[in-house]
Amino acid sequence: MRFDLVDLKLFIAVAEARSITGGADRAHLALASASARIKGLEEAFGIALFKRGRRGVALTAAGESLLDHARLIIANVEAMQGDLMGFASGLRANVQLLANTVGLAEHLPRALAAFLREHPDINVDVEERESTDIAEAIVSGRADLGVAAEHALPDTIERFAFGEDRLILVAGRRSPFAGRRQIDFSETAGQDFIGLTQGTALNAHIGRHAARLGIRQHVRARLRDFDAICQMVAAGVGIAVVPEAAARRCARSMPISLIMLRDAWSNRRLVICARSFKALPRPAKLLVDHLRKTAI
Repeated sequence: MRFDLVDLKLFIAVAEARSITGGADRAHLALASASARIKGLEEAFGIALFKRGRRGVALTAAGESLLDHARLIIANVEAMQGDLMGFASGLRANVQLLANTVGLAEHLPRALAAFLREHPDINVDVEERESTDIAEAIVSGRADLGVAAEHALPDTIERFAFGEDRLILVAGRRSPFAGRRQIDFSETAGQDFIGLTQGTALNAHIGRHAARLGIRQHVRARLRDFDAICQMVAAGVGIAVVPEAAARRCARSMPISLIMLRDAWSNRRLVICARSFKALPRPAKLLVDHLRKTAI
């Protein structure tokens, strides 16, 4: 049985593109060469890995199994390369981190700043994702490390607590909700909202639960950061759902009221997660150790 890393990378590319042509393009191989390599893989394993159709290819059960193994093998090879690069003089290590909106905006900046000061040879790339997408990426081997809401993670993912991810409602002092201490999100139906920009993980999370309650939010403005949102709320333009940490910070300088949401989805625990902390490359392990020490 003979195959190499190029074969496995091509197989992953074809599976993700659902097309041998598309996979060949992603792998920077000629179509004829890619077809021959896929055929060679199937002959090596003695089983079909793809179902061919007019609109492309789909994985067989055996192909699904190989995809999981192939992603792990490639991830481990990349981790090995990352570790060995650390021994090369003058080279900088890179850690990729997926984070949900609250983790990225409220919890990570200070912790990452301290880490980067202590480790000038390590860079950190942070990408914002929904917690469910982070979980899927880690399980599939497409990501090593994440900051996500714990409820979205399967039991197979390792994690440790990093902070609270509680969402609350903020309203202006003249809002009919201003004197409330608690509220059900369903009571906000018909109100003007100030929201996050489209494409942010938290915006998708709030929108999904609003839809489940049959609430069609009337969003007056969409802004990128929580301070700007709270300024709009303070001006009486609308109400908003924001992380409690951001709301309390803004309330020190803005005339806004903080109202606790009684909905279960608003109370989330933020965790650092990985498929296996022991299997992480050394730079990622250093970051994990630092985040563990700074966890709330």
